Amino acid sequence: MKNILLVGAGKFGQLTAKRMNELGHDIMAIDSNEEHINEILPYVTHALIGDATKREFLETIGVTDFDVAIVAIGDDFQSSLETTSLVKELGAPLVVARASSDVHKKFLLRNGADEIIYPEQQLADWTAIRYSFNHIKDFIPLEGPYSIFEVEIPETWIGKTLAQLDLRRKFSVNVIAIRRDEGLMADMNPDDPFSKGGTVLVIGKDADVQKCFKM
Repeated sequence: MKNILLVGAGKFGQLTAKRMNELGHDIMAIDSNEEHINEILPYVTHALIGDATKREFLETIGVTDFDVAIVAIGDDFQSSLETTSLVKELGAPLVVARASSDVHKKFLLRNGADEIIYPEQQLADWTAIRYSFNHIKDFIPLEGPYSIFEVEIPETWIGKTLAQLDLRRKFSVNVIAIRRDEGLMADMNPDDPFSKGGTVLVIGKDADVQKCFKM
């Protein structure tokens, strides 16, 4: 369990708080909008109405007591930068800031953000990959050219085993799990033949995965 400082209780902040609450974390939410605070209350441990661009206000909270500070302000460029800078100056060990554009991202990094969340860009990347190719069910970008893809099991794989397909040698692609109606299975036997239906999760360079599945 972690102590989370969440600055910005708009829709993105609320969705973040809801999921973190489900994961069992303690969350302190801050927003200058009373309506936002009322909406986020069911998902947080504590909530305060206040201006996070004011040093005096942030000093009363004890920023260093939190494991992570998430600056979820996306629609006010200046407030986002000022809050990120102040939270870092006051000793937050990890500052994660939301960006709404490439320029915003660059300035946040210069103003003390340790990591950047760029929801619009990340969702755009996912949508582009997901709907550009047939048979892809999900897509998780990793560092550099690597990604995890969830892909329908190809017809040409039916009756064959991982050992027979030899994907690692032929395409530099690794199968990490298979998903069927009964759930996700990560302990696959390389000598078990594939049957019809379901999907596989594979990891590799985007170009190699595309070649492997003839995307």
